[in-house]
Amino acid sequence: MSRTEQRNPRSTGLDRMSTLEVLELINSEDRTVPDSVAAVLPQLAAAVELAVTALSAGNRVHYVGAGTSGRIAVLDAAELIPTFGLEPDRVVAHIAGGPPALTRPSEAAEDDEAAGSAVVTAVEAGDVVVGVTASGRTPYVHAALTTARAHGAHTVLISANPAAPIAPAADVHIAPDTGPEVLTGSTRMKAGTAQKLILNAFSTATMVRLGRTYSNLMTDMLASNAKLKDRRLRILAEATGAEPDSCHEALLAAGGDAKVALLTLLSGTSPDSAARALAVTEGHVSRALRLLAVNSA
Repeated sequence: MSRTEQRNPRSTGLDRMSTLEVLELINSEDRTVPDSVAAVLPQLAAAVELAVTALSAGNRVHYVGAGTSGRIAVLDAAELIPTFGLEPDRVVAHIAGGPPALTRPSEAAEDDEAAGSAVVTAVEAGDVVVGVTASGRTPYVHAALTTARAHGAHTVLISANPAAPIAPAADVHIAPDTGPEVLTGSTRMKAGTAQKLILNAFSTATMVRLGRTYSNLMTDMLASNAKLKDRRLRILAEATGAEPDSCHEALLAAGGDAKVALLTLLSGTSPDSAARALAVTEGHVSRALRLLAVNSA
C-alpha cells in the first residue's frame, strides 16, 4: 500500500479538533511538501532535459492523468499558452474521461486502459509523455506510458509513491514522498500540491531553457487584453530602463513582437537585424545580444 493511502498518526483526532486546530494541522503537513519535492530535483532536471530536447526538435510533450492529477496537468498545460506564447499543440494534456471530467468527477475513467492507450496513439518518436498519478498505479496512465514507449517516445512518471508499480514504464520517475495525508487517502492535498509544484517547475524551467524569457521576465507572453498589453510595456521598460513611450515606439517598429522590440532597445540595432539574430539563436535574447555584439565589433 502506498504511503499516500496510509493513516496519518498526527491526524487521528481530526474530527475532534477545533477549526483552527484542523487548519494548523493541515498547514503543518503542507509545509513538508517543498522538502519532499527538493529531494527529487535531480530526476526533475532529467525530465526537463527530455522536454527541452523534444520541443527544440519540433516534437511535443503530453501530460496524461486522471482525477485531481489530470486536472492539475490540464491547468499547467493551458497556462503555458498565455504565459510563454507557446503554440497550443506543443504541450498537450489528456485527462481520463475527457474534458467533462474537469468539472464532473469521472473516477471510473482512471481504470480505462483502452482510453489511456488511445490518447497517445498519435505520439511519435522523440515526443515526451508525462504520466501524473499520486498512487503510481493508475491503469489509464500506465497504458498511456506503455503505448507511448512502444511508439518511441520518452516517458516520465510523476507520482507520490517511490515504489510505484507502474514506474518500470517510465524512463524517469519523479516521486516525492509526501507521506500519509491529513485526511486518509485524499491525495488532492499534499500529493496534489507536490504535483503542482513539480509541473510548475518542470514547465517553467523548460520554457526558460527554450529562450522564452529574458532574465526573469516574460518576453513571449500573449498580450491579449488591456492588462497584459500594459504588462508587456512594463516588461520592456523594466528590462531596458527605457521610458514607456520609447518602449511603445519600439514595439510598433517591431510589428508588435516584444522580443524584437526588446533586442532593439538593448542593442540599438534595427528590427530586421534583431529578428535575424533571434532566428539564428532560436529566440534566446541573451545569445542574440552576444551575436550582435560580435558582429558589430
